[in-house]
Amino acid sequence: MPKHGVVPTMDVQINPSLYGELLYVMPEEAKNAAGLKKVLADHPEILFVSMVGVDLRGNDTDERIPVSTFLGDVDQILAGGVQTDGSSVVLPGIATLNDAKVDLIADPGCNWIVDYNWEHIHLATGRPVGTLRIPSFLIHAGEAVDSRSVLARALKRLNDEIIAILKERKDGAMAFGFKGTDIVHIVATAGTELEFWVKTPGEKADIEELYTSQVLQESYWKRTKGAVRTALEESIMMLERYGLKPEMGHKEVGGIQSEVDPSGQFAHVMEQMEIDWSYAPALQAADNVILARNVIKETFRHHGLDVTFKAKPMEGVAGNGMHTHAGISARMKDGSIKNLFWPVDPLADFLNPIGLGAVMGLLKNYEVVGSMIASTNDAYNRLKPGFEAPVCICTSIGHSVGVPSRNRSVLAGLVRDLNNPLATRFEVRSPNPRSNEYLALAAIYQAMLDGIGYAVRSKRTAEDLLKELSKRPGDPAEYLDAARQYRSEEDVFEHFTQEQRDELFGKPPANVWEGLENLDKYPEKTAVLMAGGVFNEKTIHSFKIAMTNQWLLEIKDRIIPDNAGVVRACKKAHDSADGANGLDEDRWGKIQELRQYLAKDSEDRKCLFTRLREAAENRDYPKVSKLQLEMAARMKDLRSSYVTYVKNLL
Repeated sequence: MPKHGVVPTMDVQINPSLYGELLYVMPEEAKNAAGLKKVLADHPEILFVSMVGVDLRGNDTDERIPVSTFLGDVDQILAGGVQTDGSSVVLPGIATLNDAKVDLIADPGCNWIVDYNWEHIHLATGRPVGTLRIPSFLIHAGEAVDSRSVLARALKRLNDEIIAILKERKDGAMAFGFKGTDIVHIVATAGTELEFWVKTPGEKADIEELYTSQVLQESYWKRTKGAVRTALEESIMMLERYGLKPEMGHKEVGGIQSEVDPSGQFAHVMEQMEIDWSYAPALQAADNVILARNVIKETFRHHGLDVTFKAKPMEGVAGNGMHTHAGISARMKDGSIKNLFWPVDPLADFLNPIGLGAVMGLLKNYEVVGSMIASTNDAYNRLKPGFEAPVCICTSIGHSVGVPSRNRSVLAGLVRDLNNPLATRFEVRSPNPRSNEYLALAAIYQAMLDGIGYAVRSKRTAEDLLKELSKRPGDPAEYLDAARQYRSEEDVFEHFTQEQRDELFGKPPANVWEGLENLDKYPEKTAVLMAGGVFNEKTIHSFKIAMTNQWLLEIKDRIIPDNAGVVRACKKAHDSADGANGLDEDRWGKIQELRQYLAKDSEDRKCLFTRLREAAENRDYPKVSKLQLEMAARMKDLRSSYVTYVKNLL
């Protein structure tokens, strides 16, 4: 028999009654040596412990410490952490080869969850083997250097600064609906909408069919069927067990009709889904994203389905967003909770000065906030005009105060319910499922705090702030850029041309390098991220190195090879016997010329792929950026031209 009395299998049928016997979240009172010893003794199926830190790329550590080893040194581990050499985490410029010691220190402030392996059964109990995952901070040379610690610092600063500046306002009750001196604690809450694509393994996408179905809205919110339905329902049920309080799961806009195979099962699955769950304190909310991705991916895999959280899995059809909702509330001395954005008179004002200041701060500083939200090739494949891509730095707060509206074309929209003041928040639409939610939320709250400080200290009324937020380009402004526009209740993609959008809202970065360059291009905005030591020079430098290295490596070893495969697949497909004519010859000639330009070196000329690869190897970042954009445009032209050519053949 295997050690520990466990057996790996894909065929064991789990008794549904076991679900209620398992421990999913460690009780708060058990987050100490004595409590852990008791709980783990009561649950012998929990065989491992994992200290979960999150590096600057957003990767979460996942190791297996045997429970016996953990409990043998539990006091030291909880007090001083677990050591690693830093080679498994992305902290370039921090954890170096000659200074690699990193400690993982447990965070008792967030949920400790048990991750079950449903393919590995503990024979003595018949239960799946579990791993206790303990959220942790990464400590190097006495300093917290990980993504979770950045967000933790941002939340502490948000609490301290807001309480301090509101205490200065003697007219607080009149301006905000409460007195600053009555606040006990500030709570930053966050929620996400997680989108993902599901498909049959090995299935190839019919982009044209997917595009047509999307335009006709044939899939959005339709009834799920077969294994997709079962996996969706099981995912929601499992998230409930972990306390995420899922609100709904449904089909998203992308997808095509699956087919029934001879056995009666659905085949050729290609569908986009979304699962939403309830809000949580911001650090817990970011932890929940990692948990939800793992649960969803594993659950669908058990039903023979692949899940991808890529921002843009397929060119030409809807990408996956992870719209992030950010709000700020206060716990008062009398025990009540006040939403800090809610106006004194909700029928007269959209928001109070704090809420207006928050969105103004986010928009004013978004160029550097966006660097933390979108930092991969995949992210920028999604952040292009079209399909409601949130690339314009502007907000929508509603057509009228009495009738809340939702504008899906803007970067950050106000979500407001007249019957539920606590639900007031801003939906930031640029994050995707692979965004580092810790850094994204830290940057969002740092920017919001900058605007809140302006709004509160300037003592401007909600009416004054709304006027500045709604200004036209060229109108004077005390805080926002006078040359820019920051609010639109119109569909920005229908109402404005591309040139107008770039002029009014700022030209968005087109790739990773342009996004990271904003951190140097706008030093006064980067200083907002660094205020209070939330982000520091070491962290930002390490983040830039990490994302630049990933950008270059993906271009050299993934994007260029993938594109080369597409070029090779575009072969001549006609001859005169098939009725080909001069038009076919002309079209193929242009395709062949484009293929040669992209992928074929000659005696006197290097192809685009070679020039781009060499620029990446030489770390000539501006040149890589320029050639990458050219490659994307040429590849789009090649795909389009080849489809047109083939369609004309008999």
